[in-house]
Amino acid sequence: MPIVKADEEAIRDAAEHLRAGRLVAFPTETVYGLGADATNGQAVAAIFAAKGRPRFNPLIVHVLDVGHAGQHARLTTLARRLIDAFWPGPLTLVLDKRPDSSLSDLVTGGLATLAVRAPDHPVA
Repeated sequence: MPIVKADEEAIRDAAEHLRAGRLVAFPTETVYGLGADATNGQAVAAIFAAKGRPRFNPLIVHVLDVGHAGQHARLTTLARRLIDAFWPGPLTLVLDKRPDSSLSDLVTGGLATLAVRAPDHPVA
């Protein structure tokens, strides 16, 4: 996988890779991540395979904002207060997954909860 500067063209290319079910590596404000379309079960399975990660070990889903998080997780009053205080940023919340979420069930490792985070990085 080539390392490229995160300019507009590279971000468009990465988005195309994600839409095609491929993996991309990207920076966040804390570490580099390996990402895929979390609604695509085959793409999510590829993350587990690439990392050698057991499928019972859940992944963190990056979201754009509180609205995006609320599409996939039940946002409690406490969760909303934490989001207001710390997002975007390096805070991951583990919340109940909404039954109508479009995310692949592989993301949660078979659990009823979902880990969500809104990174504070222009590329992530």
